[in-house]
Amino acid sequence: MRRYHIIIIALLLASAALASCKNAWDLEPTDRISSSRILSSEEGVRSWMANLYWQAPFEEFGFSGTAFHKGTANTVGFYQDQFTDNAINSQGNNIDVSHWWDYGFLRDVNYLLQQAENINGLGDEQRTQIEAEAHFLRAFGYFALAKRYGGVPIIREFQEYTPDAEQLKVPRSTEKETWDFIMEEFDLAAASLPQIRTGADARRATKYLALAMKARAALFAASIAKYGAKDGLEGEAVELGLIHMSPSDANGYYLQCIKACEEVISSGLFGLYKPAPESPQDAQKNLITLFSDPSVAPQENMFIYSYGDAEVVACHSYEFWCNSNQTRLSAPHSGRMNPVLDLVDAYEYYAYPGRDGTIITRSDGNVSDYDGFKAGHDYLHFDTPSQIFEGKDARLWATCILPGTTFRDKTITIQAGYVARNGSATYEGSSNTSITVGDKTYYQYGAASSDDYSGFDQSQHFVMTRTGFCYKKFLSTKELKENELGKNTNSYPIMRYAEVLLSYAEAVFESGEGDPALARRCLNATRRRAGHTTDIELTSDNIQRERRVELAFENDRFWTLIRRREFQKVFASGSRKALDPLLDLRVSPPKYIFVRKVVLKEVPHTWENKNYYLAIPGTASNGCIQNPQW
Repeated sequence: MRRYHIIIIALLLASAALASCKNAWDLEPTDRISSSRILSSEEGVRSWMANLYWQAPFEEFGFSGTAFHKGTANTVGFYQDQFTDNAINSQGNNIDVSHWWDYGFLRDVNYLLQQAENINGLGDEQRTQIEAEAHFLRAFGYFALAKRYGGVPIIREFQEYTPDAEQLKVPRSTEKETWDFIMEEFDLAAASLPQIRTGADARRATKYLALAMKARAALFAASIAKYGAKDGLEGEAVELGLIHMSPSDANGYYLQCIKACEEVISSGLFGLYKPAPESPQDAQKNLITLFSDPSVAPQENMFIYSYGDAEVVACHSYEFWCNSNQTRLSAPHSGRMNPVLDLVDAYEYYAYPGRDGTIITRSDGNVSDYDGFKAGHDYLHFDTPSQIFEGKDARLWATCILPGTTFRDKTITIQAGYVARNGSATYEGSSNTSITVGDKTYYQYGAASSDDYSGFDQSQHFVMTRTGFCYKKFLSTKELKENELGKNTNSYPIMRYAEVLLSYAEAVFESGEGDPALARRCLNATRRRAGHTTDIELTSDNIQRERRVELAFENDRFWTLIRRREFQKVFASGSRKALDPLLDLRVSPPKYIFVRKVVLKEVPHTWENKNYYLAIPGTASNGCIQNPQW
């Protein structure tokens, strides 16, 4: 007999406390307004909807590797890209992903759908749009569940309390049934939501946002169907179809992604922000503006997560954790987001379109030696620490603070050490040593005071990068004030039109369906906006590289590695890489050399494939079928 995974709605379990009161469930609370009364007016619905948007699992600035909506309570500065080959935490080294098993949120959505007919003051069109918005939020919630757990219990109706808990149990659906439900919900949302919203409603769901989110979910589902078996997982959950799908299901989801993207593209309502810059320098300026203030580009930023009043903790602490040491003010644990060389290498050089921009540091071209400085090697010399990056994609300069570049009117000094005239190198470590050559003193980390440099000093490891790069994307270009630390209200783009273009390109290539010429134009549009003038071909490598550099630090890389089952390949070597700038005192005047190296104090990782599906919570009490190996 087939066994099913079950769930008990956690919020209803509190009813046990009232079991001794014969008619407790008939009593009207006197200390709060009941849910039914809240949903009896248009004003109440707006309040309810605002609470749903707060509960929804949007992966914004308050999202970390361990939880949602951490805000100012985020005490570790861990963010999802740090668990990939994009970045590392300046202090920590773990690989993790947040759980989200919130059927309380979904229950609140179902209650809104149940009560929609009873809301006073709404016309038929308004009521239909409220229901469509609820379907959008329900689809988004189930998407968050499916990408973490596979097939999950699908609860379509609001569950009324009953003392018989067995009646509240809902079997776990197959993974395919779950993804199909998500597609249906996004379709219901798109069918009745308004095409655009303005004013106070500008940051609520629209028809085209529902389609863009459907495209994201459909691409995820298609990838699972096509590549899921690469994880090698076995067991009861696989046998029952609670995880995994047939490869024959892939094209159906790719087609849904393609059609959703085509509707968004053909609407003519959206476009890239300043898509045709005159030069890479102009592209860099445009991108910095786009990232630091998403509100400047409503045509590209299809959905922006907004924050409110910092005084009531409607804020986030991204600036507190992610600034370089030299721009952190008094934040004691800043500089936590360290982009790694693995990402920096992915940005193309304009002179070599369609190729990884792997940074060459030695005359012999060897890029696989990560054993540190060797006096016998012929390192390339550079007059400034930023010169080695010249000619690279403008998005690198807008995403990362590179050694020797300027941020908030300060030159950010990132230096790992120096090479003495006798050929001995001093770099990394826990002391800022110095050396005098002639009448000039040189410091290991580029300056005498730790306030004046931002890298490698492990006596200040809370605030120093250990990769050679600091974070820049989404940080404000304006000088911070002390009272703004941990109370930031700049917005986060949950969905950009650029993602729609890249999802279309991937779905067309992977499926062989759709319009390949349009897919190629979509792929190259984001590159053109970044200052490239030569188009590249529609290949898997080109698509995935472009997606990685365009959507870096937008919570995409982790899920791309999950859905395409590539984590085990990425972490096959176990360690992420750094680029150590050294001042070479063997030449006069001194010049900079660079050493490709394993990240300082990196603990090698091996990916466990069981992490492609997280552990289902509460199986000891609810009898749920667990995912493999948990």
